[in-house]
Amino acid sequence: MSVATKGNAVKVHYTGRLTDGTVFDSSSNREPLGFVIGDGNMIKGFDAAVYGMAAGEMKSVTIPSLEAYGEKREDMMIDIPMDQVPADIKPEIGMELSLQNQAGQPVPAKVVHVDEEKIVLDANHPLAGEDLIFEITLVEIG
Repeated sequence: MSVATKGNAVKVHYTGRLTDGTVFDSSSNREPLGFVIGDGNMIKGFDAAVYGMAAGEMKSVTIPSLEAYGEKREDMMIDIPMDQVPADIKPEIGMELSLQNQAGQPVPAKVVHVDEEKIVLDANHPLAGEDLIFEITLVEIG
């Protein structure tokens, strides 16, 4: 029986949960997720979990935050003075905004603080700092 190794194109079904049991993503009502093991397009821990699995095999794996989306970074918390907030934006806590990085690419950010002087945006990935639990079924090695 062959197992998935680096460079293999694979398809998996998965359900991702936080440690409190909250489901944050699942492929159960979609086509399986396809990717190439080791190509850098998946979080490190997910890639490593699929490595060595056989088609049809199912496993549950806990991926620590450092092998997922990393820890929350303080440098991704951005203070913006109120006089620099566009007039057509009325910031509220929880609001999603889009910033641009130096390369001109969009970076999603969430408003986490608002007062008269400034707003604070969190541009960390929403799952940064979270340990993730995945139920993974390897559907196909191809």
